[in-house]
Amino acid sequence: MEVRDAGVNPIDWKLRSGHLQAFMPVELPHVPGIDLAGTVSELGPGVTEFTLGDDVFGRGQGAYAEYATASAQSIARKPEALSFVQAATLPIGGVTAWWGLFEIAGLESGQRLLVHGGAGGVGGLAVQLGRWKGAHVIATTSTANLDFVRSLGAEEVIDYSVSRFEETVGDVDVVFDTVGGDVTDRSWSVLRKGGILVSAVGMPQPERAEQHGVRASGVQAAPDIRPILAQLAALVVDGNLKPLVGQRFPLAEVEAAHRASETGHGQGRIILEVSD
Repeated sequence: MEVRDAGVNPIDWKLRSGHLQAFMPVELPHVPGIDLAGTVSELGPGVTEFTLGDDVFGRGQGAYAEYATASAQSIARKPEALSFVQAATLPIGGVTAWWGLFEIAGLESGQRLLVHGGAGGVGGLAVQLGRWKGAHVIATTSTANLDFVRSLGAEEVIDYSVSRFEETVGDVDVVFDTVGGDVTDRSWSVLRKGGILVSAVGMPQPERAEQHGVRASGVQAAPDIRPILAQLAALVVDGNLKPLVGQRFPLAEVEAAHRASETGHGQGRIILEVSD
């Protein structure tokens, strides 16, 4: 497919830098990039779900290039009302949030949801999806992003630079963690008995969950994510979900885009503008 825009995810620069070599070895030469939005330019054998010229978005391989490949199960048609830039923000962030909240945690209306990293490319969508579902959404973020996260629908926002969330929050049904490390370790105590911690950045320790009488899970979506992508696009078109477009860089400035992602701060998904 011809790529118009690509999303920059932390896994892109972690693979590039060799941080994940022991678990996800990279063969060189390697073209990074998973999130993409563009136009179908060629079809593989047996593909009947799409036609040449279809505008699509989803997950592919080598999205940091003018042309990339993607399986038919990992992309969906892009509604006309959704721009290519907006569409490129949804695949990893949206699918991860959807799968973690609804397929794993079974989040229901009226439950209490704590989202760590509520301004990020995954967390910001999790906040919105939780609110759409009818949950009471609590989120952590930095001082600079407090108002932004409130605008996404969080009813309580905790500034992690001045407050420890575990001292102000409790009786939570679902913790959705996009930060990891010490934040994960401090999250067990805020869950009610039988609650669940879902991590988008690793696999929480099951023994710790058992000690606290709660459940824990990582997030790994099914290979066929087309139905989820279609649902996310429909929510955007209906005004129930806002794509979170962060900083935008031309493809030639991919180094700067990765440096921005490596800071771990900012709002939404960083975007590489591949072609017009």
